[in-house]
Amino acid sequence: MALGPRARVLLLAALVFAGVAALVWYLSYGYWSQPVTPLRPPANSAEALTPTPPATPQAGATPQAEATATPAPSPAPTEQTTPSPSPQSLLQPQGGDTNATLASMRLLLPVQGVRAEELRDTFSDSRSEGRVHDAIDIMAPRNSPVLAAADGRVVRLFRSVKGGITLYQLAAADEHIVLYYAHLERYADGLAEGHLARRGETVGYVGDTGNATPGDTHLHFQIYRVADPRHFWTGDNVNPYPLLRGAQ
Repeated sequence: MALGPRARVLLLAALVFAGVAALVWYLSYGYWSQPVTPLRPPANSAEALTPTPPATPQAGATPQAEATATPAPSPAPTEQTTPSPSPQSLLQPQGGDTNATLASMRLLLPVQGVRAEELRDTFSDSRSEGRVHDAIDIMAPRNSPVLAAADGRVVRLFRSVKGGITLYQLAAADEHIVLYYAHLERYADGLAEGHLARRGETVGYVGDTGNATPGDTHLHFQIYRVADPRHFWTGDNVNPYPLLRGAQ
């Protein structure tokens, strides 16, 4: 007898159900019939309770938290980043340590052939772009020898738009004092950064480089105190005039 559509559907569902039941029975029987291997118990109670000792650091290893970082060296000034000194002005040398330091340096008038009575105080004179001079201009013929005003290390030989050929010197008496020489015609032969210039040693020659008026040959001489000698291009200005007036 032929089965109707409803009977065929029920028969098909019964066959699927029987197949699924058989598969579940087979998997259950196969899993539970496998032998079970028990875990090995500790040899004794002490073994079970003894914690694993912490790892011993290798000899000589430095913990990362205690490692000392080495700072990167301060970049040397460049034409784009290093301005000629333009720090806060001080009309007179400040008291205390600065006065004592400058007195101990016995500054020499830094242009050969110029007498102290010929100097003119230009420290507070105005300059272009609303600037104050913050230095002294020592007038002298071109190529007059420029002398180191004190013992000190030459830290930078630099050519700038305003200062022309310039020289930065850290005074040996206190490396927080900077002597700055600008508008040079040229440096002394063989002069190099790192050289320890002695008081009275020729370090360059008077010129009119930079923004000096052509033919107006002179030395721009500036003194300032820095908080950090590595930042030797900025600090608190000191008027050189009263110091040089008594120079020997």
